[in-house]
Amino acid sequence: MPHKVIPMLRIFNYDKAVEFYIDWLGFVIDWEHKPAEAPVYLQISREDITLHLTEHHGDCCPGSKVFIECSSGLREYNKQLLAANYKYNKPGLEVAEWNALTMQVVDPFGNKLFFSEPFPTTNTV
Repeated sequence: MPHKVIPMLRIFNYDKAVEFYIDWLGFVIDWEHKPAEAPVYLQISREDITLHLTEHHGDCCPGSKVFIECSSGLREYNKQLLAANYKYNKPGLEVAEWNALTMQVVDPFGNKLFFSEPFPTTNTV
């Protein structure tokens, strides 16, 4: 039986979420449930990353952290984000002790997306 895990992140303002996830990070809205005078619930994605964003109280805790393993392109993505000049985030790149390049961004609601790209390993004999 195949499985797909989709993290849910708590948001408090639809417009701020769109500004951060869609306009800056480059996700797209796959679908949204946005009834009048009720909390919004939506699915966003970028390449093979899928997230659910929810304004519903009790769905999940604000301040969560999602680990996103990248196969390549993290340096280029970081340059793209910095060039977009989003005034609330200026993510840097770091080298993690597990031999990976990492970058963390924090959304307006305290949730963190932690990107990690392993360095290539070389087999020398």
